[in-house]
Amino acid sequence: MYFLKKSLALILGSIILSLGINLFLVPHKILDGGTVGIGLIANYLWGFNTGLIIILLSIPIFIYAWFHYRNYFYNSLHGMILSAFFIDYLSPLSKLIKIEAVYSSIIGGILVGIGIGMMLCFQTSTGGSDFIAQFLCDKTGINVGIYILVIDSVVIIIGGLLLSPETFYLSILTIIFIGITTSLITSMRGKIVAY
Repeated sequence: MYFLKKSLALILGSIILSLGINLFLVPHKILDGGTVGIGLIANYLWGFNTGLIIILLSIPIFIYAWFHYRNYFYNSLHGMILSAFFIDYLSPLSKLIKIEAVYSSIIGGILVGIGIGMMLCFQTSTGGSDFIAQFLCDKTGINVGIYILVIDSVVIIIGGLLLSPETFYLSILTIIFIGITTSLITSMRGKIVAY
């Protein structure tokens, strides 16, 4: 039963995350952090498929995880592949809704946070920069959240410089709502897993 719940959480979480990105972030060139953010920058600047870039960036991370963090490899590989697939598969939806940029960044952040939170409740994730943060945490003892914040900040600053100041400010707002929503969802982990 747990495996079925985990599978549903992975699929549903990946779809919700992808809807948040495609319906609300992409129309205004808003960024997420980590490998998803880098994938979005590549999409906005050169038209590359965001999901494909996420997979390419994740290959060296997952090779390292295979040798040093096998549990992480198994728990996150499916989340990364599913979310990358749905981000690209649902990309035509980016032309469907057009609301004001500020509201779009908030709603997009909430949806991405719900998707990430659902996956985290079942000890899986979209991989990428989260693993780098966890690895650095294990080596230094500094909280993993600090590393995630630093990595996300670097991606958003670079994206803001390459795209626009508006992208930078809206992306900060998005990251705040992703963090708040993810925290709320994961704080209900016991209820979600038991349901």
